[in-house]
Amino acid sequence: MIMETFQTPQVDPSLPKEETHIIEESPEYNHNGHNGHNDKRLHIVKTLTKTVLARHSTRIFLDKPVPIDVLEECFKLAQSSPSSTNVQPWRLTVTSGPKLDRLRELMMEAVIGGEVSQVPPIPDQFRHYRSDLGHTLYGPEGYNIPRSDREGARKAQLRNYRFFDAPVVAVIGLPDTLAKADVFSVGLYIQTLTLLMTERGLGTCLQVSTAGYPGVIKKELGISEDTTILCTMAIGYEDESQHLNIFKMARDQWKDHVKFVLD
Repeated sequence: MIMETFQTPQVDPSLPKEETHIIEESPEYNHNGHNGHNDKRLHIVKTLTKTVLARHSTRIFLDKPVPIDVLEECFKLAQSSPSSTNVQPWRLTVTSGPKLDRLRELMMEAVIGGEVSQVPPIPDQFRHYRSDLGHTLYGPEGYNIPRSDREGARKAQLRNYRFFDAPVVAVIGLPDTLAKADVFSVGLYIQTLTLLMTERGLGTCLQVSTAGYPGVIKKELGISEDTTILCTMAIGYEDESQHLNIFKMARDQWKDHVKFVLD
């Protein structure tokens, strides 16, 4: 549900203590002592760092409406995201209330009815990432479902297609006339949007699995056929009492993904 009245956005304070020192007060920021410009710059960098580290996937939401003013502010700011030749290829359809409830029902019908997902399989060399996520998500740190409980695992899996019962869902796509290279511009937009929402105390969960049923989503929400649906985003206030919302997957060492060529 989207609430029409405005509420003051709250900054999410969650951040592991051991990560609060990640920004050093180097001469680059402090060479003028208490210079206001440099102090402000340091504050902005620290705030961004905390927000990046605080962002995580939310899978259990409170039954609490999201003020439309907060959503509109996030969308307005995210529109400043960079894109190739400034084409701004992202296309969002935001839904809530009875329309979203109906979409949940139709998605569940499609999945339970055996409709084949259009999400392509992950190449073999990347499958271990999904496997690790599954072990953590369904293990003691997540849903805590025993391997023998197939019915419980299936029930938890189906929550994906209810968008985790979030009060707001954004469907994110781009015109199919654009090149594959333009997808990265949408990625930049999504990253900006999730950080803005995290900064305002909103939980989010990006879902590619739901994009496997584009026909259902397009028909129910009136999305044009020439739009490629990339993912959906569940949005709302997270239930902080649920440990499922606390865990974060480990990341590779950055040096495994970044190569310097200097000589």
